[in-house]
Amino acid sequence: MSVNAAEPRLREGLRDVVVVFLVARLLLFGLSAVTGGLLLPPPPGQPTTDSGYPAPALEPGWHMLFTATERQDGLWFLRLGTQGYSGDDASAAFFPLYPVLVRTVSWLPLVGPLGAALLVSNVSFFAALLVLHALTRRELGARAAPRALRFVALFPTAFFFLAPYSESLFLLLSVSAFWFARRERWALAGAAAAAAALTRSVGAVLILALAVEAVRQWRGEGRAPLPRLAGAAAAAAGPLLYLGWWQVRFGDFWAPLDAQRAWRPDGPAEPIGVLVDAVRLAWEHQTWWLIDLAVVAMAIAGIVLVARRIPLTYTVYAAASLLLPLLFPLNGRPLMSMPRFVAVLFPAAWGFARLAERRPRAGDAILLGAAAGYGILVTLFVNWLYIF
Repeated sequence: MSVNAAEPRLREGLRDVVVVFLVARLLLFGLSAVTGGLLLPPPPGQPTTDSGYPAPALEPGWHMLFTATERQDGLWFLRLGTQGYSGDDASAAFFPLYPVLVRTVSWLPLVGPLGAALLVSNVSFFAALLVLHALTRRELGARAAPRALRFVALFPTAFFFLAPYSESLFLLLSVSAFWFARRERWALAGAAAAAAALTRSVGAVLILALAVEAVRQWRGEGRAPLPRLAGAAAAAAGPLLYLGWWQVRFGDFWAPLDAQRAWRPDGPAEPIGVLVDAVRLAWEHQTWWLIDLAVVAMAIAGIVLVARRIPLTYTVYAAASLLLPLLFPLNGRPLMSMPRFVAVLFPAAWGFARLAERRPRAGDAILLGAAAGYGILVTLFVNWLYIF
């Protein structure tokens, strides 16, 4: 479909986006203030971090409005935004665009590292919702757009979008890549995809997804394939730049991928077997294993609901994004971190938005369940429990 006057405009979704963003932001503020310091982590108490960045004290107070999400990998991003990378630790595993932006914004007067990280994350999330609203109107219609935003913002791990993590920036860039590609602005699509892949390693799957879209436009609409395939391939520029920097700076081209593999040394695994193990462990142990499984299963369900009603481009993106972490599971907790990873898979929100159109009560029940999960996981996360 070519750009024309009927194309959705970003500003048309501004009202819905402002409402959803403010609700999400105020909800996280409220939960942080009420539950921060409410639970004590298991012995030996508040965990240490291997990032080298000082962790805030786990104690109630007004500071929890801002420091409650300064947890786990968030400390790595703050460390990288202030001190940079080292060849002697696991810092290479964290792709650089988000910490570079944090460092840049921290130069503003009176902002500081945490303030910079929260600014980057919150502004990115607001912008991501704006682009997603327009993309949803284009693909599913105007009625689905506000519903999709609610499912994204209240997904059980959506609080990572407002924390000092790279999820919101990745969501913005990945949605933008599809927005530009579907409107046949392939230079911008390639630039957004490259930036997404410079934010998180899983962004490399955009090469495949955008290639599918390029072929679709060629075969279905007779568009010239080479410029479009070049735009899809441009996503590789992001990780190649990062790997190249490691070669120049530390003489270790593969350090970023080696660092990630070191955390999940038993892969590659067979994805179906990983899911079977995840179900077995959830049955045997409950707690963290059950949480991981429930959140990932929710995302998969949303994707399945909409897979036949959206262009193949999006289904390929969602499936590849799920497959990659399943190939490299963590021994003993195979789905660890996947609840955070799947929060950016916006086609899942599309599935629930479509369901809510046809069956409003079912949609409301799912949204209520997601919000309840959000509240539980925020409480666990801000108290340093094992939500990564």
